[in-house]
Amino acid sequence: MSKSTGLHYVLPILAGRVTRFVTRLRGGGSAMPGVVVQKLAPNIMKDVASQLPYGVVFVLGSNGKSTTTNLLSAIMREHGLRVFTNPSGANMPQGIASAILAETSLTGRMDADIAILEIDEGYGAAIARQLKPASAVILNLLVDQIYRFGEPDKVAQMFRGIAAEIGSTIVLNRDDNFLGKLGSELEAEGRLTVDYFGATAEVQASAPHGQVSARDFTDAKAAEFRPAIAEVVRADGYDAQISWDGTVYDIRMPSRGLHYAVDIAAAFTLAARNIGDKFDISRAITAVQTTKTVYGRGEILQVNGVEVEILMLKNLASLQLNLDYLQETPESVLFAYDESSKDPSWLYAADLSRLDHVDVISGPKGAFVALRLAYEGKDYGVIEPDITKAVQRMLDGPRPKSGRHTFFLDYDQMMATRRYLGYKDLEAGAA
Repeated sequence: MSKSTGLHYVLPILAGRVTRFVTRLRGGGSAMPGVVVQKLAPNIMKDVASQLPYGVVFVLGSNGKSTTTNLLSAIMREHGLRVFTNPSGANMPQGIASAILAETSLTGRMDADIAILEIDEGYGAAIARQLKPASAVILNLLVDQIYRFGEPDKVAQMFRGIAAEIGSTIVLNRDDNFLGKLGSELEAEGRLTVDYFGATAEVQASAPHGQVSARDFTDAKAAEFRPAIAEVVRADGYDAQISWDGTVYDIRMPSRGLHYAVDIAAAFTLAARNIGDKFDISRAITAVQTTKTVYGRGEILQVNGVEVEILMLKNLASLQLNLDYLQETPESVLFAYDESSKDPSWLYAADLSRLDHVDVISGPKGAFVALRLAYEGKDYGVIEPDITKAVQRMLDGPRPKSGRHTFFLDYDQMMATRRYLGYKDLEAGAA
């Protein structure tokens, strides 16, 4: 038996699982079991990670982490690898420890070849010091969670600190000039292999608001052009074309938009680097086209004979890109904003021209949303702060001619909505 596993893990893992059982009975979250097991076995994450033949992969970025983690995991599985990954949102140390707790034996053994982990940038360096990731991808750097991070420059410094802990390869979004600057610095050091993905200038120019990235104006090198391993050459609704090794491939995406196509390009690039000569682009495309979208990210639920599409409004970029790639003006709209989104002022920077009305506003910050809509002269129906009552009001209303309700939800409201609609798979899969 490996020195990283053994009987010394039995009691900590049992204690964590008992904690998980109790917290589920009380309706609590899934982080507490991770807190318990880390207290009793501080090295558990490091020891479990050391068993994996293909090591640990980090997925980082302001937006798109859950989607890219899902895509990358699907690609790896299509290539025959056993994948361990953390549930979306469980991207802090205690959440990752809880996920590990759910997937290991009592002696700390994990039946996996590779770990693909979504990581919160604020904790990334500390987690990296424990898990020793071989590779990572950074998707973008956006104006996001300013109550936590302040200016984008601070997040750029966090990414720089995480990169210092990566073992061999980092994959970056060429079109994000904060990340372009980071790439130049890492290339100059020569310690890591630096690969890039991106979209053509034509694709970006045709997008109503581009990729909505933050801008770094402090270094001219940030604007330098860098060849991309995978490059989006077309993104139109659910259809994309991605150039790979000189060939352009047609891809039918699980969700709409340029942002989704760029995440696919990122997943291709990092998968190829990790798999090496065994990487097969045909298998990768099959994996992408057959996987389901991550919950709440363009997910379409079937409820009483109508569709409910859930689109995220985590920050300006997520809302804007989801609006930009609506196929038509939505007929039936719910917009819910939560108290945990501490600074909603970014809503005034959003281009809401794709909406002509909102039927129901919900969430603790509903009055702010109503003011924003009124500022632009857009009509809204009612404000119902309770999300479950708001959802039921939508379902009890007239059936949309399109057969689809469109819900713009932030994270907490999305979780509550899915649970109310009977989609409790997240709870079943939580650690």
